Amino acid sequence: CIRDRVITMNKIMIIGNVGSDPEMRYTPNGAAVTSFSVATNYRYTTADGQQNDETQWFRVSAWNKQAETLNQYVVKGMKIFIEGRVSSNAWTDKEGQARATIEVNCTSFEFLSRENQNQSSGENFQAPNPGSQDIDNPEDLPW
Repeated sequence: CIRDRVITMNKIMIIGNVGSDPEMRYTPNGAAVTSFSVATNYRYTTADGQQNDETQWFRVSAWNKQAETLNQYVVKGMKIFIEGRVSSNAWTDKEGQARATIEVNCTSFEFLSRENQNQSSGENFQAPNPGSQDIDNPEDLPW
């Protein structure tokens, strides 16, 4: 019976704009890890007719081969699809302010742009032109 089993899942899918160029480093064991931020936007209309925008920031980390690929091709401003496992971290900064981040451990990704719609995290994708950015309206970007 399925009720007798403990079933859990931790999965997140985001589509957003890269907010920072990636940073790659290596663990003491030699594993590559790349980190960058991604912003998603949500626009809604209030009861009084005013439009509001909410931006949610995610810190994305990728490991090994994916880390190397993302470090090579991701640029600030590009649109990307990320799928992964979510975790959160909370801490107090030097000024005593409470801080928190939402982190995504990337399990798969896809570059999203009109010029490169056939790209995925598979081995045979064509790399995007790092200078091109698929941004429909630059005013929609959160930065």
